[in-house]
Amino acid sequence: MTTSYDPSGVHPVLGVDAGTTTLREADHLIHDLAATLALPPGTVACTHLIRTDARRGTAVSLELPDTESAEEARRRLAEDPSTPLGNHEAAAHAATEHTARRSGRAVLFPGAEHLTGTITVADLLERTAIDGVIVVGATSGDAPDPATPVHTQDHVRPEWREGRLVLALVPAAGNTLAPFEVSNPTPCCSDHTN
Repeated sequence: MTTSYDPSGVHPVLGVDAGTTTLREADHLIHDLAATLALPPGTVACTHLIRTDARRGTAVSLELPDTESAEEARRRLAEDPSTPLGNHEAAAHAATEHTARRSGRAVLFPGAEHLTGTITVADLLERTAIDGVIVVGATSGDAPDPATPVHTQDHVRPEWREGRLVLALVPAAGNTLAPFEVSNPTPCCSDHTN
């Protein structure tokens, strides 16, 4: 595992590359790291797509609430001999993108535990770190009614966009909304038969 540390933001950010290749693997890595590192409340953990000559896949970033917890997490990661080495460039990219809030798909973030079942847009915004929602296909500037129900499907992955944590939603049955990303998408093309 390779880590990179960017203390330039309000909260320190660690970039971690453990060689994951898919978003699902990166999600699992984040949950494993949360457990093994005992990440404190307030941690924001994101996945990042990596597309360089040296690496294709995903890396993760961990924004910790204070310098002490970031240093402890970095120390524990460095001491773990069971973790495969990754790519320092990928880890640095994840940390930089997260710190700049340009990109990153949040898996852990304050309030994520409230996003189960069905919740209104207003409650989603009030009870979590998500700054805003967009409805895919809606006219630019059209915000959904705050009372609109959102079927979370227990899988909510907002993304950093221009410094804000934004959740993409799609229209669903009965004038409701659902996250654009689903946890188990149906594979396309590879499963088709003639």
